[in-house]
Amino acid sequence: MHHHTRDLIATKRCDVLVVGAGPAGLTAAITLARYGIDVLLIEKHRGTSPFPKATGVSTRTMELFRSWGIEQQIRAGSMRVRPVMTFARTLLDESVLAVPFGYPTDEQALTQSPCTPCCCAQDHLEPVLLQHLYGVGGRVRFGVELVDLVDTGDAVLATIRDETTAAVERVEAAYVIGADGPRSTVRAAAGIGIEDLGTIGDFVSVTFRAHLTHRLGGLPAAINTVEMPGAEGVFVPTSRDDRWIYARQWHPETGGRIDDWTPQHCVALIRAASGAADLLPDILAVQPFVMGGHLADSFAAGRTFLVGDAAHRTTPVGGTGMNTAIHAAHNLGWKLAWVLRGWAGVDLLGSYEQERRPIGASNVLRSLRRGPGPEQDPDAGLAGDIGVRYHSDVLHEVETPTRQRVSSPECGHHMPGCRPTAVAVRPWTCSTAGSRCSPDPTGTGGIAWSARLRRRGSRSGRS
Repeated sequence: MHHHTRDLIATKRCDVLVVGAGPAGLTAAITLARYGIDVLLIEKHRGTSPFPKATGVSTRTMELFRSWGIEQQIRAGSMRVRPVMTFARTLLDESVLAVPFGYPTDEQALTQSPCTPCCCAQDHLEPVLLQHLYGVGGRVRFGVELVDLVDTGDAVLATIRDETTAAVERVEAAYVIGADGPRSTVRAAAGIGIEDLGTIGDFVSVTFRAHLTHRLGGLPAAINTVEMPGAEGVFVPTSRDDRWIYARQWHPETGGRIDDWTPQHCVALIRAASGAADLLPDILAVQPFVMGGHLADSFAAGRTFLVGDAAHRTTPVGGTGMNTAIHAAHNLGWKLAWVLRGWAGVDLLGSYEQERRPIGASNVLRSLRRGPGPEQDPDAGLAGDIGVRYHSDVLHEVETPTRQRVSSPECGHHMPGCRPTAVAVRPWTCSTAGSRCSPDPTGTGGIAWSARLRRRGSRSGRS
């Protein structure tokens, strides 16, 4: 991936180059920009995702959005659903079983947080994040692809290409963040391998719009499993105006072809699976995907860091993938910002992998467990979301009384009744208007934490 004309290309500079404008890349860029860091985000596609993709936004993720002042903008695109997975013969039939799948009810969430989870499609979420990034001074370039990446030890040199003009440019950055998906160009350029942790199977996702909601006996479940012979699959609501995903397993290894999934074939399956023989679905997209999980061998190499699917790819089971990506990107973003601002030594950056890789590995493995089980208990899901326990070289060992709510400086809570040993207490901040309190995402007020981290190293992000 090296270009012999490198020295002839004009060089532009930024503090951090982020590659990939999905939820992880947008979160990392926002976090950096909010600290005044000069961040450039590039994305090879011409805009944010046009597909609904993930719909589950967890309690902790909504806490983060609340701290940025965009919670209500996110909720403007939310849907009212029951936080369960149901099982029935068809979508319109009465369910025979309803099980929690890892998200709490609003009442359960409010016992631990000022926020509740949100059911919001990714194609609503990403534009909100993008506009917030613009608003805090972030730079974004769509239709621009990374073609080369070299870590010199003192900086990262990236060669990028505009897909419209074919113009090639060079960008010099103190650090680069790879948020460019499961086939990450950044990860490959950094020489970081991946471990395949398992595969559930091949699936096809059909996005469609049809008048279904008014035919249901009540609110749809977040995940609606149907067991109609020949049309087994799941229905997932993705918007307030009756846009849905219908997904089912298929078997290309036995000769199945995606070309066979014509609009007529999809309509027939959706009618059978929904139980509405007269339904007139408008087929919007048909996408094959592999339901599998992988984990990068490392989340960092020199001045290169990985977030999102580039670091840990989950299956849709449990709805943890996007949230795991957002939490990790925020963790990395504030740490890079503190180092670049001179508030902490570079040793702080090592804690990103120490804290987030175990969580990424755990969530990937959990997502590979198919079907309902004890791990989908809503309390376990809430604990796994806001009850994260971090261990890293920069965290001070503390003993806390049982039932005291504590956390790492970046985010995670501990649930009442736990006795964590490797965390720092997180204060909550309240508005002067007396509304609910919000968690302070950088922990112990900043001053003591900053001083202790500076003692761990004085070298700034730019050597």
